[in-house]
Amino acid sequence: MKGTGRPAGGRQDGRSRGSSQRGPTAIRMLVGVQLRRLREACEISRADAGKAIDASASKMGHLERGRSGFKQRDVAALLTLYGVHDEVDREAVLALVKQDSMPGWWADYSDVVPGRFEPFLGLELAASVIRCYEVEFVPGLLQTRGYAEAVIRLANTDDQIERRVHLRMRRQRIFDRPDPPLLWAVLDEAALRRPVGGRTTHRAQLRHLIEAVELPHITVQVISSHVAEDVAASGSITILRFPEEQLPDVVYLEHLTRALYLDKPTDVEHYWDVMNHVAVQAEPVAVTREILHRILEDS
Repeated sequence: MKGTGRPAGGRQDGRSRGSSQRGPTAIRMLVGVQLRRLREACEISRADAGKAIDASASKMGHLERGRSGFKQRDVAALLTLYGVHDEVDREAVLALVKQDSMPGWWADYSDVVPGRFEPFLGLELAASVIRCYEVEFVPGLLQTRGYAEAVIRLANTDDQIERRVHLRMRRQRIFDRPDPPLLWAVLDEAALRRPVGGRTTHRAQLRHLIEAVELPHITVQVISSHVAEDVAASGSITILRFPEEQLPDVVYLEHLTRALYLDKPTDVEHYWDVMNHVAVQAEPVAVTREILHRILEDS
């Protein structure tokens, strides 16, 4: 564990779900990690490995971090280079490459999914634990349709609002699975008090949260705004953990025109420390419903 504390819900580390729900991005990461470990075990440099598939050392780095798609013939060539000749072992890796080529469900929304956000959808689909800290709005996975529409209208003026809302609602289907991911969200109290969409929409969103926190796979904490300013000046943070031990945790940071995906151990450790500090400074989980009811009464 990476100093994460106990994930919300029953599973201690969130690594019990099988491969059937992995998204393309997570599969790519898994293949990359496996190839990197094989290469390092053979003490082959990225530059030398790249020669086997006519790729630069930089391109090999992208492949091993899961940031570029694989070709079956390239992976087959690398497996041969790394001494993997057993057909069963080779097929296990090559089957993942084939699965990675299948489009994710969000392909139908390519007209409204920014390129920087598409990898996140694959990671979110594959995650077994999602921890987030939100400073402006309720997390998308916990938004009502009305609240989502109001938030989306704040940032978009085109004629695709309904499509964007539908995409956000579609993301929430990950909670309909028999073994849903564990969501642990820490929300700035100011975000909960902001009447997004007007009083009726705001109150409906608060009631939705009150119901959501009763679910065993959802944990919500509220943090006072003046405390939040001190403990997480970097803004909203999302950390995703995956069922497979080989996959590194990924930190997602979204900015106005770009997004960052961090998986280096030092970066991940830093943001787990920040997230844990936020959770410690927030109000206890046991009083979340009371706080939400109080905000509802004030709205």
